[in-house]
Amino acid sequence: MYNITIIAGARPNFMKIAPIIHAIEAAKQKGETLNYRLVHTGQHYDQNMSGSFFEQLNIPEPHINLECSGGTQAEQTAAILVSFEKELMENPADLVLVVGDVTSTMACALVAQKLHTKVAHVEAGIRSNDWTMPEEINRLVTDSITNYFFTTSELANQNLLKSGVKEEQLFFVGNTMIDTLLKQKPNFKPPEVWKDLGLKPQGYIVMTLHRPANVDEEGQLKAMINEIIANTRDLPLVFPVHPRTAKILERLKVIHPRLHMVAPLPYLEFNYLVQHAKAVITDSGGITEETSVMNVPCMTLRDNTERPETITLGTNELVGTNPKAIKPYLEKLFNGDWKRYQTIPLWDGKTAYRIITSILNLTKK
Repeated sequence: MYNITIIAGARPNFMKIAPIIHAIEAAKQKGETLNYRLVHTGQHYDQNMSGSFFEQLNIPEPHINLECSGGTQAEQTAAILVSFEKELMENPADLVLVVGDVTSTMACALVAQKLHTKVAHVEAGIRSNDWTMPEEINRLVTDSITNYFFTTSELANQNLLKSGVKEEQLFFVGNTMIDTLLKQKPNFKPPEVWKDLGLKPQGYIVMTLHRPANVDEEGQLKAMINEIIANTRDLPLVFPVHPRTAKILERLKVIHPRLHMVAPLPYLEFNYLVQHAKAVITDSGGITEETSVMNVPCMTLRDNTERPETITLGTNELVGTNPKAIKPYLEKLFNGDWKRYQTIPLWDGKTAYRIITSILNLTKK
């Protein structure tokens, strides 16, 4: 029996691992001797991650939750190192599979290697080259101690080859987040806010802001939102907002009849909103992937991106962090000049199958 320990630390990680679990189950049905253990580090406490969350994704609840939430970056890393070391010693694996770029990704890879367990990194090799982002440090450290690299793009391959990774360690497989998106698309459903606000397809804009550079600098946050309000004509702005950001906005008196701050939404409801929006304004990396594949115009309020394929082949534009840069992009949107999605290679819903096939081939060598 080949045992894989799968790590997830935050809600987006579960979107990435769900198709991998489905691919393992499918391989087992065909007689492959594969087994998995799902470890939730508990890095991000999320009230939306109830039993129904796992039901929506059609995956079982984690075998264990290490409950390592809260604290500084260092405290959280330390808590995960200690807890996951105990977990892996009690439940040894042949392979530890980590996804994305959260603190859990880096910490669990480190524990695995110190316990002489091979590491596979899904979404390896992406780079923003912005060392002020904790995620970039997590990517660099994880990729420096990974054995098998599962990549979303040719550019990620090039980044890894330049860093000294050998060709035989690389597996260009695509994007598991898109596997989940394509599988769940028929299940998208309108959130309550759809009815409450009387929203209509193409008749509103979705906003998400969470990066400290945008939400912790209060003057910056206020200027950005005021600029968006000033240039979105009469469209409602639907803003699923973290409670901490909501408090900042309340203190800043950022109030407007078209600005609707709502609680964070579950996956199926949030993506229903995105699918039918006129556009999305965000500082998230993952959302730029989903908007591209759904052919929804996307504006990223960041100075860099680790997902350049969403710009070259997708619907994403890198607006930057200067509030005054927003207006021309919104004018372009309302003029009907926005680019359309061109197919991104291997973002086809079959990535997890390719990952598990590659792992099975490795076990037979």
